[in-house]
Amino acid sequence: MSEGVPTGGPEPQGPELARAALDAALKKRAARHQAAAEARAKGEGGQRFRPRGYSGPGPDPRDPAKVGDVLARLMKARGWQRPTAEATVFGEWEKCVGPDIAAHSRPVKLENGELTVEAESTAWATQLRLLARTILPRIAATVGNNVVTKLHIHGPAAPSWSHGRKRVRGTGPGDTYG
Repeated sequence: MSEGVPTGGPEPQGPELARAALDAALKKRAARHQAAAEARAKGEGGQRFRPRGYSGPGPDPRDPAKVGDVLARLMKARGWQRPTAEATVFGEWEKCVGPDIAAHSRPVKLENGELTVEAESTAWATQLRLLARTILPRIAATVGNNVVTKLHIHGPAAPSWSHGRKRVRGTGPGDTYG
C-alpha cells in the first residue's frame, strides 16, 4: 500500500481514502522542500527560485507606470506641490480666471501668496479690482487653497522718459521742455 494508508484491516473507502491520500501527498511535499532547503544550504542545485509574489495577475512593483503617476509621486516625495501650484497660476492663467479676464490681464509676480496682476488698461484694472472676490475662488479651484490669498491689481506700466546711456537719476532739472 502507499505511505500514510493504514495497513491491516479493510481498505479505506470514501472520506478515509481521500484523507489518507492527502496525508501522503503532504508528507511527500514536505520531504521535497526539506531536501531542497538542505541542497540550498550546502550550495548545491544551481536552480534559482523566483521570489514569492512576482508571478500571476495583479500589480507588482515591476509593472510599467504612467508618467503622470510617477511625476505626482516624485513631486509629493520632494515637497514640490506648492511650487507646482504656483507655476500653474502663470502657465494656465486662462484656465484659472477664464478667457475674458485672461485676454485683458496677465499675472506678473506671486510672492507670499500675493499675486500681482497687470491689466491692459486702467479701466480693466478697475474692473478686475471689483471682480477680485470672484477671481480668488476661481484661482483656488484650479490650483488649490492658500496658494493665492491676495490680489494686487495695477494698470499698464507708464512709459519711461529716460532714453540713452547718459541720464541723470532723480527728477532732473525743472526745465525739461525748454
